[in-house]
Amino acid sequence: MLSTVNIVQRYGKRVLFDKISITLDGGKRYGLIGANGAGKSTFLKILSGELEPTDGTVQIQPGLKMGVLSQNHYAFEDFTLTDTVLYGNKKLYDAQKEKEELYMTGDFEDDKVNERLGELEMICADEDPTYESDVKIKKLLEALGFESSTHDELMSSLTGGDKVKILLAQVLFLKPDVLLLDEPTNSLDIETIAWLERELKRHEGVMIVISHDRHFLNNVVTHILDLDFANIREFTGTYDDWYIAANLIAKQAETDHAKASKEKEELEKFIARFSANASKAKQATSRQKQLDKLDIEEIKLSSRRDPSIAFKPHRDLGNEILEVKNIGKSYDNLEVFSDISFKVEGSDKIAIIGGNGVGKSTLLQIIMDKLPTDNGSYNWGQTVTTSYFPQNSTDLVVGSEKLYEWIQGHDAKWHIDEIRQCLGRMLFSGEEQGKEVGACSGGEKHRVMLSKMMMDSANFLVMDEPNNHLDLEAIVALGEALHNYKGGVICVSHDRELIDAFANRIIQINSDGSIVDFEGSYEEFIEAQNA
Repeated sequence: MLSTVNIVQRYGKRVLFDKISITLDGGKRYGLIGANGAGKSTFLKILSGELEPTDGTVQIQPGLKMGVLSQNHYAFEDFTLTDTVLYGNKKLYDAQKEKEELYMTGDFEDDKVNERLGELEMICADEDPTYESDVKIKKLLEALGFESSTHDELMSSLTGGDKVKILLAQVLFLKPDVLLLDEPTNSLDIETIAWLERELKRHEGVMIVISHDRHFLNNVVTHILDLDFANIREFTGTYDDWYIAANLIAKQAETDHAKASKEKEELEKFIARFSANASKAKQATSRQKQLDKLDIEEIKLSSRRDPSIAFKPHRDLGNEILEVKNIGKSYDNLEVFSDISFKVEGSDKIAIIGGNGVGKSTLLQIIMDKLPTDNGSYNWGQTVTTSYFPQNSTDLVVGSEKLYEWIQGHDAKWHIDEIRQCLGRMLFSGEEQGKEVGACSGGEKHRVMLSKMMMDSANFLVMDEPNNHLDLEAIVALGEALHNYKGGVICVSHDRELIDAFANRIIQINSDGSIVDFEGSYEEFIEAQNA
């Protein structure tokens, strides 16, 4: 259905893709993975026709419809929710709108007007044979939590997360033969992600999705496209299937690489010792030929690097940690929550979950003294030292300071060597540590913030969506770090694999402001909810 032939993409001297040729079949759902900067989004843009490759071609079967999730969340601000979804089928949208305009202003005595209405009616019949587009849109919006009374409201009235939901409905409404999705779960709550998984598993054409959500990939994809070393390798199975296979390949490659390196070293030593000795010259020449044939570069290890995250508290927690009593908060007389109470015990690692807009970030801002509470109180224990990862970390990691200077600015007593070690653990090389923090990407800023948190040596971590902007390897490393951490944790996240990795207590904030406080893992919480 869709294929590429020798796709090359260059930016100056840098070769992003080197003759990628791949065929993508109908009925398969592909997860496109790769390190940050490998070119995943660029590859989707080339497939969609948004970007012209340096060389090579994209071939798509004639007559197929392609759907691409819009990355511009503000492109439809003056559209109603219904019209935004309808716009997913641009041909149908244009025909319906022109037809409405002609019925309102057209001269029905004019034959040309009537002829045009007939043409438009044929287009509508072709694109919507059952004349149920309005019903389908209504069902899509209601499934996403938008009541029918809101369907004629403008997109400009929605929050960022809700705009993403509408854009997802837009691309799914088309029922495309080729579906391209770049980070569709960003800004979505857990319930909406689960809905999206069910919808995508019903897709019958070709689907390619980029996501840093392992749980989502495992639930949705049937194949993995691994973008590494400027090319793509295809694996059959889920992300976890690929992870197991890739690690086996990496270990074997590492063994082969070490063996080849040792052999090369021995050959070089022999040649150096005997090449000047006439009696050994023939043997040395033979060894040199062996050395010339031995191509270490052919045995490639993965270009991915896994960060090494470790939070080490400077002291143990005492018996009194955190008690929250009857906290409430409203904005412009609109109540977010009114009576949240819970107590943190010594071994608690808490994941806070809930739909968009229920006040998860607000709660964290309150207990971290960033926002006043309208009523109620909270109290931290005397032995507690906190380190905070706010949701707007990318807005805080700014300025012209070098990475290590920005971190040292939080505590002048921190030794520069320790700071550099933490940055190195987060994959910033010595040279990269000298770049300005303001020039960092979103993912790099999050890694800088995590480096700073490692330096904090706090015994309690408060984190708000720390997985945003991180690649899969970094999210896995973060989950392991939180699992191994000897202190307490409160973390807001929609990433179910991350939550599963560390949480032993789940607090769900409901839309009515009430909470469900569950002792156990996220998996156990879901089982209890479905029982």
